[in-house]
Amino acid sequence: MARRLAKVHDPSPFRGKSRPKAGDGAGPVRTCVACRQEAGKRELIRVVRRPEGGVALDPTGRASGRGAYLHATAECIELARKRRALDRALGTAVEPAVWSELTRRS
Repeated sequence: MARRLAKVHDPSPFRGKSRPKAGDGAGPVRTCVACRQEAGKRELIRVVRRPEGGVALDPTGRASGRGAYLHATAECIELARKRRALDRALGTAVEPAVWSELTRRS
């Protein structure tokens, strides 16, 4: 009699397959640290912790350092400030000048 193998639960529905991307598939996809929604890289603002210290906005998306992405809306900026989402994502405190620059860009 043949022995039956038990079905093993696969925790990842994408194991062995490429993960589907948000948007139309044109370009990289990133996640907003405030609302946790995926969006195209160009739709988000990148905030970077620079290697020499300090936090700054990265309009080019190419600055070196640890980066985090945020929607350019007042709701996401306020939510990130309230939850300290940028502070946690970057591993350092975000200065008030950076918050005011983000608010100005929204």
